[in-house]
Amino acid sequence: MNSREIIARRVGQEFKNGNLVNLGIGMPTMVANYVPEGVEVTFQSENGIIGMGPVPPKGQEDSDISNAGGQPVTILPGGAYFDSCFSFMVIRGGRLDITVLGGLQVDEKGNLANWMVPGKIVPGMGGAMDLTVGAKKVIIAMEHCAKDGSPKILKKCTLPLTAKEEVDLIVTEKAVIEVTKDGFLLKELGPGVTIEEVKKATEAELIVSPELKEMEI
Repeated sequence: MNSREIIARRVGQEFKNGNLVNLGIGMPTMVANYVPEGVEVTFQSENGIIGMGPVPPKGQEDSDISNAGGQPVTILPGGAYFDSCFSFMVIRGGRLDITVLGGLQVDEKGNLANWMVPGKIVPGMGGAMDLTVGAKKVIIAMEHCAKDGSPKILKKCTLPLTAKEEVDLIVTEKAVIEVTKDGFLLKELGPGVTIEEVKKATEAELIVSPELKEMEI
């Protein structure tokens, strides 16, 4: 099982019956494949879908039905699509139970940077700033370190922020970390990962939960 699958499987465990969930582009879209059996959630896409279904079989794609990342998706029975104005009324109106987003950096204040790397051309921040403020729970699904091995969980973000003090939970292949008023609380370890390995890969200080356990995926 690769790191992305570990992360997606663990994030899916945060869902509860009846949740309205937004999945950001990239890795978060994988989470839809790992909703626990018996749990029914409704997926929203910021470009204007509620009741988003899985990727259609090859050859059955509809070019008019895609998620926010432009990937073809389906709409489940009872689902609906609408314009961006209505979609952002849902997001900004506090209707979302959970949003799952990728991240470049998260710091111990719950600040998130996930839209711009200086020196690289990017299309813009997109809806992430609205999702982080509008959703009741913000989960960041990301690999624990950057490609060069540098930590992504920091004392203070160095990249331009997407949102200030809005992150609730971080899920990586190495750990599940809750953002609390006292700092980062290490709640779970990835399969075969030790506390020392997580600390070495994390710049910020970690508070180890007395109920620390291994992820169940």
